[in-house]
Amino acid sequence: MDTQLKKGLLDVCVLSVLRREESYGYKIISDIAPYIEISESTLYPILKRLEATGAVTTRSKEHGGRLRKYYMITDKGKQKIREFIEDIKEFDKIYQFILSGGRK
Repeated sequence: MDTQLKKGLLDVCVLSVLRREESYGYKIISDIAPYIEISESTLYPILKRLEATGAVTTRSKEHGGRLRKYYMITDKGKQKIREFIEDIKEFDKIYQFILSGGRK
């Protein structure tokens, strides 16, 4: 899969997990893994980028004697999901055109 396309998909996958409930790194990976391959070294830069753009916020909470960072989606993150859905509808039209061999 094209790296840039996968990068965009991963961003929205992470946001989709967070739309259900706040979560932390390992749990996010576990939730996404059945659908698309993702590692810690991929996830944490995504989370950092989403936080920098205001799509997610964080809070720390003690768990098992350590601080665990939890991520929560913001309204901006929810808007990013809505925009992705609109984009994917357009992409689907193009995909259907390609599958049909260029016929209407």
